[in-house]
Amino acid sequence: MPVESGNSAAARQVKQKRKSHSLSIRRTNSTEQDRPGMQRDMLEGQDSKLPMALRSNLLDLFGQIEREFENLYIENLELRREIESLNERLAGEGQTVDGGDLSKGALKTKASHSTSQLSQKLKTTYKASTSKIVSSFKATTSRAVCQLVKEYVGHRDGIWDLAVTRVQPLVLGTASADHCSMLWSIETGKCLLKYAGHAGSVNSIKFHPTEQMALTASGDQTAHIWRYMVQLPLPQPPADISASLDDDVDFSDKDEADGEADGPNECPTIRVATTTLKSHQGVVIAADWLVGGKQVVTASWDRAANLYDVETSELVHTLTGHDQELTHCCTHPTQRLVVTSSRDTTFRLWDFRDPSIHSVNVFQGHTDTVTSAVFTVGDNVVSGSDDRTVKVWDLKNMRSPIATIRTDSAVNR
Repeated sequence: MPVESGNSAAARQVKQKRKSHSLSIRRTNSTEQDRPGMQRDMLEGQDSKLPMALRSNLLDLFGQIEREFENLYIENLELRREIESLNERLAGEGQTVDGGDLSKGALKTKASHSTSQLSQKLKTTYKASTSKIVSSFKATTSRAVCQLVKEYVGHRDGIWDLAVTRVQPLVLGTASADHCSMLWSIETGKCLLKYAGHAGSVNSIKFHPTEQMALTASGDQTAHIWRYMVQLPLPQPPADISASLDDDVDFSDKDEADGEADGPNECPTIRVATTTLKSHQGVVIAADWLVGGKQVVTASWDRAANLYDVETSELVHTLTGHDQELTHCCTHPTQRLVVTSSRDTTFRLWDFRDPSIHSVNVFQGHTDTVTSAVFTVGDNVVSGSDDRTVKVWDLKNMRSPIATIRTDSAVNR
């Protein structure tokens, strides 16, 4: 009797193991409703390192995939029957539809169809979800869309600051590096007045709260107070388009003449200040009126802020303490409070409400140059910095900001 070798015996054991394994995962003849539950019980009984929640989600997903394949297989069978019926109807005409050997290629057809169907379903779902997100962005963008309404042309260099008068007539004021400050009609965009009294760049402009006076700070180390008298142009009646088309007009000459008439050279010019404030040893970067308009504060690159009396133009206080150049100053609209910002990463709150006590508080909420700090109508201070943040502070509790807004670049104003 032949003796079986060791290698053949081992091969038989491996074959039997594979056969038993293949039989262990063979589908049962249970109904479709019972099948997922039985598979879940079988898999849950096996040892696994996956968390139970993750295993449950995977089982649900695999069950959905299996049902998709079964649906596609049923559709494939229905298509096969339709092709056979079509062949029978066209057999009399000598035409046939080559459906291929569906019995042999059923698995291949089912796999290809299933892949395309699943990918299409994923694309549809992804497109639907992203379209909702994009539509929300579109709604936000539509609210933020803006367009050019009026352009004010006349300065020969960069514009550093602008302000609107607080009393009638309402005009726009601009401060420019071309050593000039201009007043503009907001409606027509026409220059109404030009102030040319500074010998350096005009860095800021602020209007008096109750009178027709302007305060400008300049790189010539001074701040100027000057009075203005302007009259708004009358609104122009709408032009008759039909009449203009009938007239034989050289439009190039007409436009050039209008440009000369509306140009900045036609503006009345003021060259002498009413009051000149000069105590700084560096560029005066900003200036503002205190409440009531009887005092002004200036901020300079000489690391100090000065408080002046408007009527006498005398220096009342020198506000020192910043370690580097000042970048901005602002006054509270209703209280005698001043806030100054500096390149030393701090801003300071100066309190002049009590004439006998002038307190100051230092706030170190930023990690880079504080480019500006301003008061809001309420009791808040808003500070912006080169550290790409804007911080909102409550005057009643300035120990920490109540809000921080992060931006993609440095904050200028």
